[in-house]
Amino acid sequence: MKNRTTALWVARRLLLAVFVVLGAATAAFLGMELTPGDPVRTLLGTAPTTPALTEQIREELGFDRPLYVRYGLFLGRVLTGDLGSSYQLEESVWHLITSQLLSTVVLAVTGFALALVGAVLLAGSTAGGRRLPRRIAAAFELLTISAPGFWVGVLLLTVFSFQLRIFPAAGGDGLSGLVLPAVTLALSMIGTFSQVLREAMERSLEEPFALSARSRGTGLAGLRFRHALRHGLVPLVTLSGWTLGALLGGAVVIETVFSRPGLGRVLATAIISRDLPVVTGVVVVSAASFALISLVVDGLYRVVDPRLRETRA
Repeated sequence: MKNRTTALWVARRLLLAVFVVLGAATAAFLGMELTPGDPVRTLLGTAPTTPALTEQIREELGFDRPLYVRYGLFLGRVLTGDLGSSYQLEESVWHLITSQLLSTVVLAVTGFALALVGAVLLAGSTAGGRRLPRRIAAAFELLTISAPGFWVGVLLLTVFSFQLRIFPAAGGDGLSGLVLPAVTLALSMIGTFSQVLREAMERSLEEPFALSARSRGTGLAGLRFRHALRHGLVPLVTLSGWTLGALLGGAVVIETVFSRPGLGRVLATAIISRDLPVVTGVVVVSAASFALISLVVDGLYRVVDPRLRETRA
């Protein structure tokens, strides 16, 4: 019975993941197709051409066909894993994505890890504590949540690259080129993480088990990190899963500000040039990653809180 419940749970999540990917791909396709202007002229740019050549390119790319026909062909390619080739670069979209994916993943994972560690330290040191430290932490969290990513990035570049010359200003390789982009990305998440974690930990500190632990002589620091932290992880796991899935949007801004290679810059360039295969390819990969992360997060729920193994199918 338990194995059957688990199998049904996995099947439902996988089916939902397929719908998420198809929905994201459809939205990207329609968004690019319904954008005003001639996509062929946008692709050609200022290059000299003739009406005959323009029509030839239109036929080769399939823009002479009705929208529903192009959508059907596009959906068929997505379902078979064929993302096509870039109009501009004449390169396989899969190769283009895989060549840039590692840089974005390293940036996203590093920024996420920094935000998670910072949030645990910030919330863990102030949960249930005195009012002044909590107010200072709350002010810092509000600042990080409100500050636009590009503004934080430019500020860090001004101080640490242009004035102090500690880190490279743009396009740096290795660890030195990763620090400022990762810190910028982390600052956009740490405030939200810390607020959610502190609220959950403070609720846990009011539970009977916390009073029992205190009566046995457990100090406030031990109570926070040994007992309340685990109980505060469930809402943080939820938020973390959503944030990881949405990091591509933040990566577009960060990679542009710091001139880093990655999927964010590839996507921004493809949107400007209306390179439909690249745009839809990046969106499909991002949606699939989001769905996979959501599946992992749901699985972590069942690890953190075993009661969900029986109540959620």
